[in-house]
Amino acid sequence: MSRYITITLDKRGVSCRARLLDDEAPRTCRAVWDALPQSGSAYHAKYARNEIYTLVPPLPEPKPGRENPTVTPIPGDVCYFGFEPWEIGNPAYGYDDGSEAHSDRGATDLAIFYGRNNLLINGDAGWVPGNVFATIEEGLDAMASAAQDMWLRGVEGETMTYARD
Repeated sequence: MSRYITITLDKRGVSCRARLLDDEAPRTCRAVWDALPQSGSAYHAKYARNEIYTLVPPLPEPKPGRENPTVTPIPGDVCYFGFEPWEIGNPAYGYDDGSEAHSDRGATDLAIFYGRNNLLINGDAGWVPGNVFATIEEGLDAMASAAQDMWLRGVEGETMTYARD
């Protein structure tokens, strides 16, 4: 039986529903599912193009490791990235002082991709593969419109919540 999560942009009141890819990414699905709900400040990507994400505390051990990776996510992909402190805490990235980006434990990045032509490369770090662990089956168009609004009008005050459905 398929498992689902709901991903919500809280301030904008927009949600989507994603099916976990338990067969393709079982360790990542288990780690994320067991850690839900998760919520944090929402951001729009600078480098990857059509991506919105939140940073939350690192997932508990054992970490999922790399599985079902991509550097070219497609619309509807939901990805997990595990970052060490030295990979994400660069002040130039512009995260708020209280952000998980500045944690001495690192951070988990939970992201959705809402449009085409994404490339997971960072000018400072190089390729940044993500684990695709879910696919959005409902609400992608509404989420894409809200994500574009974040890009055009800003992310201030927006939070992103991942929860079991």
